[in-house]
Amino acid sequence: MKNPLRKELLDRLQRISKPDRAQFSAQTCEILRNQPLWQNAKSILFYAPLPNEVDIWPLISEALAGGKIVALPGFEAEENSYVAREIEDLATDLDRGQFGIREPNPDCREVLLNRLDLTLVPGVGFDFKGRRLGRGKGFYDRLLAQISGTTCGVGFDEQIVEAIPTEPHDVQLNCILTPTRWIEVKPA
Repeated sequence: MKNPLRKELLDRLQRISKPDRAQFSAQTCEILRNQPLWQNAKSILFYAPLPNEVDIWPLISEALAGGKIVALPGFEAEENSYVAREIEDLATDLDRGQFGIREPNPDCREVLLNRLDLTLVPGVGFDFKGRRLGRGKGFYDRLLAQISGTTCGVGFDEQIVEAIPTEPHDVQLNCILTPTRWIEVKPA
């Protein structure tokens, strides 16, 4: 049930033009900047956007300049899972990771997941109840299960659907952010 929906949403993402993607990403970043949650967060777990995801990368420099602790997921091959690692310098702290995605190099200090104020979460799809459809490997669900701070799904409006099918291991997000709205989710 998830795979046909995943395919449909990935097809929708492919149809967003590069100029629209850039404009929508800028709008999304602006909405986030205006949220008290963002303004008050002292530690934030970002994601390194893939080409078809909302580009939140500009916010990393702003967060670093604002004195926030900035972390990105780093893959731990022996555990087959991700940890949060702090980055302090975008020029020196990043490598190409396991799946070709930018991630902190192994020398970067690990940030305890229960110490994060805000976690920005990519996905293939989201619904209004905070359910997320990922890429199908479960990496983010395992990471999210350990996070006690606010979790925020970040996507384009085209990625919002009426309902995402769930499994017991799926983790509900606290809010959803798109280029046009900030959705606070009521706990299940």
